[in-house]
Amino acid sequence: MCGIAGILGYENASGESLARSMTDRIPHRGPDDADAWADDDAGIALGHRRLSILDLSPLGRQPMHSACGRFVTVYNGEVYNFAEIKRELEPLGHAFKGGSDTEVILAAVRQWGLRKAVTRFVGMFAIALWDRQERSLSLVRDRLGIKPLFYGRVNGAFAFASELKPLKALPGFDNHVNREALSLYFRHNYIPAPYSIYSNIWKLEPGTILTLRAGQSEPELEQYWSARDVWISGAAAPFPGDAKQAADELERLLQDAVSLRMVADVPLGAFLSGGIDSSTVVALMQSLSSRPVKTFCIGFHEKGYNEAEHAKAVAAHLGTDHTELYLTPREMLDVVPLIPHFWDEPFSDSSQIPTYCVSKLARQNVTVSLSGDGGDELFAGYQRYFWMNGWNTLSRVPLAVRKGMRSLLRRLPRGSFDLLGSVGPKIRWRLDMLGMADFSEFYRFFISHQKHPEDIVLGGAEPPTALTRPDNRLDTDLFRQMMFWDLVSYLPDDILTKVDRASMAVSLEARVPLLDHRVVEFASRLPTAMNVRGGQGKCVLRDVLYRYVPQNLVERPKVGFGVPIEHWLKNELRDWCESLIGERRLREEGYLDSKMVRRMWDEYLSGQANWHYYLWDVLMFQAWLEHNIAP
Repeated sequence: MCGIAGILGYENASGESLARSMTDRIPHRGPDDADAWADDDAGIALGHRRLSILDLSPLGRQPMHSACGRFVTVYNGEVYNFAEIKRELEPLGHAFKGGSDTEVILAAVRQWGLRKAVTRFVGMFAIALWDRQERSLSLVRDRLGIKPLFYGRVNGAFAFASELKPLKALPGFDNHVNREALSLYFRHNYIPAPYSIYSNIWKLEPGTILTLRAGQSEPELEQYWSARDVWISGAAAPFPGDAKQAADELERLLQDAVSLRMVADVPLGAFLSGGIDSSTVVALMQSLSSRPVKTFCIGFHEKGYNEAEHAKAVAAHLGTDHTELYLTPREMLDVVPLIPHFWDEPFSDSSQIPTYCVSKLARQNVTVSLSGDGGDELFAGYQRYFWMNGWNTLSRVPLAVRKGMRSLLRRLPRGSFDLLGSVGPKIRWRLDMLGMADFSEFYRFFISHQKHPEDIVLGGAEPPTALTRPDNRLDTDLFRQMMFWDLVSYLPDDILTKVDRASMAVSLEARVPLLDHRVVEFASRLPTAMNVRGGQGKCVLRDVLYRYVPQNLVERPKVGFGVPIEHWLKNELRDWCESLIGERRLREEGYLDSKMVRRMWDEYLSGQANWHYYLWDVLMFQAWLEHNIAP
């Protein structure tokens, strides 16, 4: 796991100095080593920060040149099946000096070409490859978007990096805030790819190769793996066996995925919350290990947020070497000032705080930690999927009738909803859903934070996203449709972004075996009836887990990984809040409707409405603005 950066098309400068200035901004992504390479005549410079995981020797150092000298690469991530690919390449005449997967990537590209090589890789990766012969730069992001990659024009040159910080190190960086992206942020609490908070900077979308050739002004984008195609193919060729056979096949795939991700030349462990996903990963790890697996969990003294005792019970049953840490409110609050620095752009999933804390705990003992992320999206684990299934009933009512009912309800005085207390706003926006024309609009509205971002973002308007593209409305049942939407939006842009930034902030590599693309492709073939039984999701995954852990240890209502934001904003964080959302300050900055923000704050403090999640979105943007944009 590393941090990468580079620039193409600079003039009258030392490329190596530029690359080093970029990677100097991300030492947390690679504390073990740093290096840069440049060809000033070609105007290309590549920089790398190294977190040594495989082949700790100098033979694993980057930027790395191919044996033939044609290719140069910097790369972030892991290709887990590199040993298998290496065995395939050796009889074809390729010789290897060291034991790193980077060397194998270069040989694979030389043998098969970039696109065919990438389709053979099992892993998570963000790759930059310079072809000295063709004078072309290619960027590649893994299939699910586990590793990040930003790119764009800076002062006329094309630049890229693992985070936004290296791009901001370049002379002439334009930090103009993209108000369209800001509108998306207030809808989703994250900024979905391909957008970033800056107008001229983009995120490379998952499963995509970007190529910029000499003389071209705009790069070419090619999708080498498509979740949409996988989901459509899976529906066309469903898994033919019964539930037991499905569990057998999933167990086999997960054993291989977990086994590959346990290969490391440094200490390795796993996050364990005691839920279905993390417990499955840890159970398989322990079954494959000859000694106790190191597991980590944080606990909270607030009962509604604490899962540590469940994790402890699972760890005891599996026999892991378990470490738990109960956090005080002060320890969690100390993370808040770090968020704008490590997340680089507005991001307000409050579980970022405990994710950072558990990563910090794990890093004291290991350099690699496996995580259970992805199970909800692949196996219908979110409770909202069951709530949304009510669309089948609602849609039977003619749209004209539903719109008429909504119009009548909107005429009710706003105060009548306020009388209902904190549930008033929830009831109001649920009534708004009555008039939704189709399920895509219905689902997007339901999962939105700000239902109408244009009301709060001055001059804001929303560009298209994966949730609004017509071709992402699949001919399938509602559960599969929701799982797909989350797979291409919420998973990469919220969940995986959160895990990457939190873990890399403390120089910890997080690996996600449930998101092995072969597991994803298998999950796409599972009929909904295999995932959903008796009002409960993730049934096939549960069937695998029950082979290792008694059902009573893991079956309980889903808690999530939240923090008591509602309490904090009124108490420990109140002064901080007031300093960020003063009405005069908001007016002078000119991004948000100051009256709307202050109304939410006043109603929240008085107990009229529970706006704490909406206010956290505002506060995270304001904190980011203060940290990143000069007054």
